[in-house]
Amino acid sequence: MWALLLVTLPTQPNAVRLRVWRALKALGCVALRDGAYVLPAERAAAFDPLAAEVRGHGGTANVLELSPRDAAQRDEILALFDRSEAYVAWRDTAQALQAELDTLAEAEARRRLRAVAEALAALRAIDYYPGAAAAQADADLQALRAAVDARHSRGEPRAQPAHGIERLDARRFQGKRWATRKRPWVDRLACAWLIRRFIDPQADFLWLDDPAGATPPPRGALGFDYDGARFTHVGARVSFEVLAASFGLDADPPLQRIAAAVHYLDVGGIPAPEAAGLEAVLAGLRQVHADDDRLAAAAAQVFDALYAAPETSR
Repeated sequence: MWALLLVTLPTQPNAVRLRVWRALKALGCVALRDGAYVLPAERAAAFDPLAAEVRGHGGTANVLELSPRDAAQRDEILALFDRSEAYVAWRDTAQALQAELDTLAEAEARRRLRAVAEALAALRAIDYYPGAAAAQADADLQALRAAVDARHSRGEPRAQPAHGIERLDARRFQGKRWATRKRPWVDRLACAWLIRRFIDPQADFLWLDDPAGATPPPRGALGFDYDGARFTHVGARVSFEVLAASFGLDADPPLQRIAAAVHYLDVGGIPAPEAAGLEAVLAGLRQVHADDDRLAAAAAQVFDALYAAPETSR
């Protein structure tokens, strides 16, 4: 069963015609012919505001139920919803990024990876009858993400299963050594800032080549943002969010804003207004500072400023 929109668009104004056409395209409708558009029955309500707008400008619009007469007709309509060509175009983009990984700096590689992931999410949103192409695209995206991590973030942690995060007393975490992977990027730089600013002002950081494997941290060091670390990805939360929650800092509005940007830059998801600027500045600092302690100190000033920024400037 499908929903059928029969519409005659007004000849004027052109802006209405263009707006309706763009909305139909965004919904992922298929056209039986000019003026006849189809969606799955459960999405019928999406046609209502478009029909109302068309009528309001002198056009005609009716939303009807559409049922196939037989299996052959059903298959014909289903074939109209085939997104194979769109998945092919998406795969071309993903493969182009894969081919260029060796030439891209980390910030650019991750920016393009987010764009590829967002394009797939948009495609999946209008793929009402997903099949093998959708499953393959999901696997391709996972492989691409792993390739980016392998090149730019060896040892990038796999998220632990979602669970309740234990609340800890910062007074028991003073003057500690904190270990993570060397050449820190957004999540690790944000974690280092959070630790020194709110948890352990005297923290000593160890930047290790492979803390989850060949170069484990010394006994007693507190690990963050690598597989097996005490503080690492949990469920959908990145390490910065886990640290904030662990020490009761996750309700602080400025930290929430920073966390949103860090999350988006680290694993994608909902875009954050501060993300683009933060990424650009941190990428520049990485070029300026070869020493990880100096890089962390410079990044801390950026996070200090972002935390202090008044609400109206965000």
